[in-house]
Amino acid sequence: MLGYKIKIRVWLCILVACKISSALNNGLALTPPMGWLAWQRFRCTIDCETFPDECVSEKLFMTTADLLVSEGYDKVGYKYVVIDDCWMTHNRTADGKLQADEKRFPHGIKALADYVHSKGLKFGIYESVGTKSCEGYAGIKGYEKIDAQTFAEWGVDYVKLDGCYTDERKMDTNFPQFGKYLNETGRPMIYSCCWPFYQEGKGMQVNYTLVSQSCNLWRNYGDIQESYDSLIDVLDNFAVKQDIWAQYAGPGHWNDPDMLLIGNFALSHEQSQTQMALWAILAAPLFMSNKLSTVQPNFKKILQNTDVIGINQDKLGIQGKRVYKVA
Repeated sequence: MLGYKIKIRVWLCILVACKISSALNNGLALTPPMGWLAWQRFRCTIDCETFPDECVSEKLFMTTADLLVSEGYDKVGYKYVVIDDCWMTHNRTADGKLQADEKRFPHGIKALADYVHSKGLKFGIYESVGTKSCEGYAGIKGYEKIDAQTFAEWGVDYVKLDGCYTDERKMDTNFPQFGKYLNETGRPMIYSCCWPFYQEGKGMQVNYTLVSQSCNLWRNYGDIQESYDSLIDVLDNFAVKQDIWAQYAGPGHWNDPDMLLIGNFALSHEQSQTQMALWAILAAPLFMSNKLSTVQPNFKKILQNTDVIGINQDKLGIQGKRVYKVA
């Protein structure tokens, strides 16, 4: 049982057996990864004078790591603290390496990763496969091998690779290539790809067999926004494409419907229960994107519901499918 009564107005779901394809062979993400990711709640906020507690900075991620532990999130499975866009500068160092913004990350990314690890947590970082990140900062194109090695040297455990400023037709080559470079470093790093979303958006046929062999998780659809309507839009698109997408989900490789909105502004208590339950049924990665210091107890209880998390973390890794839609 889920542990509470859930009103699901749009979906009635059951778990069904699906054919599972071969996965990225790095031994990681055997159950959907869980943690905290900055983007939905904090976006590209870089004005630390006006927003000292909400700007993309080492302070934000250190505070988040502290709260994941002190508030007990780590004990139920939330282990990853992941930076999104806007952490880096627009230009690289003279020897071609990425560098963090010195004002917002004065001690550097390696020191931040060390701090997160000291809390018993894992550290994740963002980049884009093209010439720039989606917000216009330095991208990895032309520096793929050196960036993979830099991430390993910094102690990164999770890499989210976006798809801005590149040709979607080349993604079948450049996303797998970067995953190969990550594996060659010898450091275990979960590889999260935004590859299918960009090709789906262009109406292209996505090679999901190749995606599932190259990435541990991947975004199929657009960014979830701070609204219940956006949540339902994501779910409806997952239902429409479920016969294509669900067969590729399983241990080591997951469809990703994007972040949990729970604890922010848009969702009611019931709507938050709905998202948590359906993300569990979908075998989706569970990444909160909220200000942990302001999450109210009733929403914290939803996020830490071990019965629901247990469904999500089932070792079979079977993605649920919609079997009936309420009119």
